[in-house]
Amino acid sequence: MSNPNLKKYTMMLRLMGIFKIPMIGYVSPRLVQIDDEQVIVRIRLRRRTKNHLKSMYFGALAVGADVTAGLHAFYFCDELNVRPSFAFKGMKAEFLKRAETDVEFTCDEGAIVREQVLKAIQTNERQNHWVKVKAKDLNGEVVALFEMEISVKIK
Repeated sequence: MSNPNLKKYTMMLRLMGIFKIPMIGYVSPRLVQIDDEQVIVRIRLRRRTKNHLKSMYFGALAVGADVTAGLHAFYFCDELNVRPSFAFKGMKAEFLKRAETDVEFTCDEGAIVREQVLKAIQTNERQNHWVKVKAKDLNGEVVALFEMEISVKIK
């Protein structure tokens, strides 16, 4: 974990799970990568994230998609030294197969999120945009596809 951004946002994610959104803390997602282009988050398959079929519960998968899509907005707001008012306005999910291993969530739409944050700064209005998150098991198979509608306004 030599990337200083990775350390910083890993700590932010842990604190958010403790103080703001307990469900994040309960599921304990791990930040694998964050940069201008991509965010990767991993959730372990364990007792807290399993369903009765011994695969990852869809609620845990939703938490992974939420965190993965949302971190880019915080990343760019921090980079631009502004405070965001951030929420999800919508979510679409397609569950393709059971996730029977740990799952990695990837969002490759950093440029789009950055553009929305810049637009929110310029217009001083809330900006909404859909971003895609892909969830893969440890075998590299896609287990779920998400579209998250992020909504960003600058305070």
